[in-house]
Order: sequence, then C-alpha cells, then structure tokens
Amino acid sequence: MRVSAIAVTFNPFTSPATLKLTQTQSSFPSPAIASLKLTTHENQELSWNHLTHSNSDKLAKNWMEYQGINNWEGLLDPLDDVLRSEILRYGQFVEAAYHAFDFDASSPTFGSCKFTKNSLLTRCYIRQTGYKPTKNLRATCGIQLPGWVDRGPSWVSTRSSWIGYVAVCQDKDEIARLGRRDVTIAFRGTATCLEWLENLRATLTDVGGRGGGAMVESGFLSLYTSRNATCPSSQQMVREEIGRVLEIYGDEPLSLTITGHSLGAALAILAAYDINTSFNNAPPVTVIYFGGPRVGNQSFRCQLEQNGTKILRIVNSDDLITKVPGFVIDNKDPTINASGLPSWVQRRVEDAQLVYADVGQELRLSSRQCPHLSKEGVASCHELDTYLELVNGFVSSNCPFRATAGRVLS
Repeated sequence: MRVSAIAVTFNPFTSPATLKLTQTQSSFPSPAIASLKLTTHENQELSWNHLTHSNSDKLAKNWMEYQGINNWEGLLDPLDDVLRSEILRYGQFVEAAYHAFDFDASSPTFGSCKFTKNSLLTRCYIRQTGYKPTKNLRATCGIQLPGWVDRGPSWVSTRSSWIGYVAVCQDKDEIARLGRRDVTIAFRGTATCLEWLENLRATLTDVGGRGGGAMVESGFLSLYTSRNATCPSSQQMVREEIGRVLEIYGDEPLSLTITGHSLGAALAILAAYDINTSFNNAPPVTVIYFGGPRVGNQSFRCQLEQNGTKILRIVNSDDLITKVPGFVIDNKDPTINASGLPSWVQRRVEDAQLVYADVGQELRLSSRQCPHLSKEGVASCHELDTYLELVNGFVSSNCPFRATAGRVLS
C-alpha cells in the first residue's frame, strides 16, 4: 500500500507565504499569502479593467450559463474567454482577502482586517469594481486546548480571525454588464496556527441540517460553525448578511458567487451548502474555487447537487492539496481510490471516516505545461497567483497553454 495515498494527517492547505514577504511584514511564517506577488497600483487597475471590458454583451445575455446553470457545458474545453475573465475577476476578490489580512504577529491587530469595509477593495488596488463590501467575516477555532495556549503569543493564541468578506455589486453600469446584481463572498486560505490545527482534523463528521448521511471534514466545519463569547460564527455572519441582502434585493435578478482558495475553498463549499439549506428563496448559488482540498463524502456531494449548488473546481494537477484529505471513492487514479485497495484496507478507511468525494465541475490545469511555471517548486503549484496565471493562459486540453499569454498580476 502506498502511504502517500492516504494523506490524512498532513494537510497544508496553503503554501509558504512569507518567503515572498519582507521580514517586517510578518514575523510569523504564515503560508497563506503565497499568492501575493504584489504589483503596482496602475498594473492592478489595468488588469481589472481588462477583465471587465471583454465581451460584456455576451455576459449580460448569458449570465446564468456563466454561473453554471448548465454545469459550464461547452465552456471549459476550450475555455470560453468570457468565463476566463469571470474566473480571473473572482480570483482577484480572493487576492484582496489575502492582501487585507494582518499577518504581522507582533501587531496588536494580528488576525484582523487592515482596512475598513469602505476602503477594502481600493486599498487592495482593486478599483472600479462596482462592488461594495458590506460584511466582514471571521472564523473561530473550536478545538479545546490547554489554558496556557491563551497566554501564549498572538500567533498561537488567536482563536478568531478575519477570514473574508461579503461584497454587493451596487454600480448600475456594472449590474448592466453582469446582467444581474451579484453578491460575492470571498474567503482567504489558512493564516493562523489554530487554523492549521483545524486543517489537520481530517476525519468526517455529520454536517447537520438535512442529514441524509452528509458528512464533512471536522476541522473545516469547526472553523465555519464555532463561536465564542465575543465573536459569532462564520455561519451566523453569512446567514445574517444573506438574509439582509435578500430582503433588500430579492425582487430583482440576483446571483450569489462564493469564491476562495485553499482553506477558503472549503469554507466556500460549506457556505454554499448552508445558504441553500437555510433559505427557501435563495438566488442561484455558484462556487468558483481555486486549489481546494476535499470537503465531504458522497452523500454531501449529492446534497449539494440536489439543492442546486453549482461548483466550478479549478485544479492544478501538480497541486498536492487538491488530493487531500482522505481517499476518494470514485477517482480514476487507482493510487487514491479506496475501492481499488484490498478489502481489509478499504474497511479500515471507511471505519476511520476518511472516504471523501470530489464535488462540482472540474477545470483541470497543469503547472508543468506552462512555460513560466514548469520549473517552479512543489509549493508554488498551490499559490493563488499560479492558478490565476494558469487560467489566463489555458486554451484547451489540446493546447494547454497559449504562448502569447502573459502574467496576470506580475
């Protein structure tokens, strides 16, 4: 048996970050911000404008197709240019979630958002989006730890951290370009010590709600549902904000797009499930995520499909994080297929609650087929910046990377 097939205890949901940051930016070796190859303000604006000015009429007329109503049939191979622009656009919302996070463990504001809601996107060099952040989201660790941990340094003791935000499109021109009012929820990846500990809790647990045997990774669910005396759970924050948005805008064309990278991808899946099981009048819910780990079992996947959640899973074949945690019961790769193992091993895997299932429609890319990235290390395969560059250059399975593609944000 290949030990690497299980991958149940090593769950590095973000790749090394501070290697690209100066020492003054963070004294804690957080892996979460690996994607941030920060560029100039002018370059960021040009990048955003390029994404939003391409094929606007086509997007407005067919926005439900680009939100996945037909599971992106005919749009992924070859990759449709409008869909490419939309994926990159949502990727920049995730970039903002990384950029706004305070990684400086020596700072009294470690783990918080560095900017106000009104300035968040502009301070992250994303201007003229037409979106306004309306809610900050926090995630709380639910692991019971010894009391001495709370007396330790902030990078160890911080239990609740800013994890992302909700933004509502409020510009009339952008609403017209999109064909509807869009609400975006963006989640960053792992950033704190306790978030890493939650990531390692790879066994499955009951997700609650409609039941039906749906189970998800224990640590992810803990980060989404845990709260403490001073901070409500991410689940409560998401529900309250979506309820408020539906009350205000529920009578007009509306979409909800949830996006994230790494750990943020897992939280995006949980938030989508939660919204569709909590609101009978929910708008179309679409998840577009990058480099996400597995989240739940086959029953959980069935529940997502039954409640109409549309998921676009963007995967780098060379990214190890997309292959963990646990086993997949229906994967074509026999080295990680529980059904291909000896029966006694399969029983042990099932008893240990380690049988997972991939979700959604997949857009599969490869760093090895990109001339800019083929010689990069394993860690870089998981970076959000790598994913955005791969999306920018991908043409089709017959032409994996266009030679004229440049770097997206660098």
